[in-house]
Formats: sequence, C-alpha cells, structure tokens
Amino acid sequence: MSKNKKCLSDQMSSTPPVLLNTGLQMPLLGLGTYKLVGPEEVYGAVDAALGAGYRSFDSAAVYRNEADLGRALKELLPKHGLTREDVFITSKLGPKDQGEKAMEGALRSLSQLDLGYIDLYLIHWPGTQGLDVADQRNPVHRSQSWATLEELHAQGKLKAIGVSNYTAAHMRELMQSCKVPPAVLQVEFHPKLCQTELRKVCEEYGVCFQAYSSLGKGELVTDPVVLEVAKNCERTTGQVLLRWAVQQGVPVLPKSSNPERIKDNARLFDFTLSDSDMDRLSALDCGQKYCWDPSEVA
Repeated sequence: MSKNKKCLSDQMSSTPPVLLNTGLQMPLLGLGTYKLVGPEEVYGAVDAALGAGYRSFDSAAVYRNEADLGRALKELLPKHGLTREDVFITSKLGPKDQGEKAMEGALRSLSQLDLGYIDLYLIHWPGTQGLDVADQRNPVHRSQSWATLEELHAQGKLKAIGVSNYTAAHMRELMQSCKVPPAVLQVEFHPKLCQTELRKVCEEYGVCFQAYSSLGKGELVTDPVVLEVAKNCERTTGQVLLRWAVQQGVPVLPKSSNPERIKDNARLFDFTLSDSDMDRLSALDCGQKYCWDPSEVA
C-alpha cells in the first residue's frame, strides 16, 4: 500500500463528524449526486465513494436519482461491509412541492429512496415553482412545508430537517415560527463567496452550515491564487478548495462520476493549509455566485 493510500484509509476512518443540534452526527465529507443520471452512473459513483471512505450521500427530488441511489446503496452496502446505519442520506423537497404538496413530495422521496428513513431532509429552495420570486405566497408556502417536515421528523421518518439556499432573512423568519429548529443550512460556499453573515446567523441559532459548489462550478480550479496554493502544498486545486472549507468545520459535498476524482476529493484530512494560505483564499471573497441566487425571493 502506498503512503498516500494508507494515509487516506487511516484518516477517513477517523474523520470527525459534525454534531447536529438533533444529536445526529453528519460526516464532513459527502458525495453530491447532482447530474448523476441513470442506474449505472449512480452505481459506479456510489461504489467508488464507499470504497474511498465516503459515508454521506446528497440527493434531491429534482435530481431525479433518489430511486437509483437507494437501489445502489442496498446492493453496495453489504459489499463494503456496511449497513444502512453506517451511511448518512440527505434529500430535498422540490420547489414544485413547496406548500400544500409538501407531504406528498416528502413521502415520495422516502418511497423513492426506500431506505426506511432519511437522515436529513431539506427544503431545497425558499420559493415555489411557478410563482414569481416577489410573490407574498412564498413565505406562506415555506411555513407550510416546514410544518410538514416537523411532522415527519416527529414520526422518525426524517431524522433531521433543514433548509437549502435560504438567506439570512429567510433563516430569521423560520427561527421565529418553527417548533423544531433547522439542523442544517446548505448553501453555495467557496473562497469567492464566504457567506459571512449567513455563517454568523447559523452560529447564533446552532445550525450547521454546509457547503455545496465548493469549486464554483469548476471555475475556481483555474484561479491563479488557488493554483499557487495547490502547487505549494502539492495538492490538486479541488483538494485545496475542499480543504479550505473543512478546515473551517464546514461539511462539503463534492460531486463527480469519475472514480479517480471521487478518491482524490476524499484526500482532505491528511494535510493542513497554513494560516497564510487560508487567508489568501478567503481574501478572494467578492460575493460571486455561480449557482442560484435566492436574494430576491420574498
């Protein structure tokens, strides 16, 4: 076994998880499954991920791969000597089901995955499909959806509940009305979008702040500062960008269907970025969004 492979194996087995406000432990590293389409691609990615030490998988109703992910895990967990309890599954309520259709949408996710329960279920977007972003029905629908998630959480079908793409204003609104506080806020986060205000809100309310699009849809892997830091520490730019997040205690969800890249993205816990490198990366912050912008949603 090479030094690098041994390092990966040793480190992944002892990677500290994040403790959620429900008492659940969520791995710092998960596989994002956005754009993984079809049973073969999903199976291959999940197989590679489990072999590389991933224990968390992130899906969503709008990804249309919940059923394929559930089937792949049922087949592959025994192969890797694992059980359902060894993995952490996240999925999300689609914007078309926001509001009165939330129960139908959440139960559909549970049925599609067919894994008994979902570890973390998120409201994917603060708006409603088909409504204008400024429509004042959006807050009403969000509230209805959250009440549904609280109900399913009380039944044990959703072990933790949370939100995605919420702004600080959306978070404060939710905290004023909820019975069960969100366990997680999942948003775009990378050196060009440091989300300082949102992170402070999450810290204030005891909500885990989780990143998606850590590579800025691939745009950041060619940034000169990222390239220089990667060269100096003999790592890939992807590893540097992911390490920048996890070194701050922020869980990440890199996505890939390439087995080698899936393995590379897991090599985050056998090196540390210097304070100066962390500062140089954070200094790239300019509010750049590469994904959805929820700031206009009422």
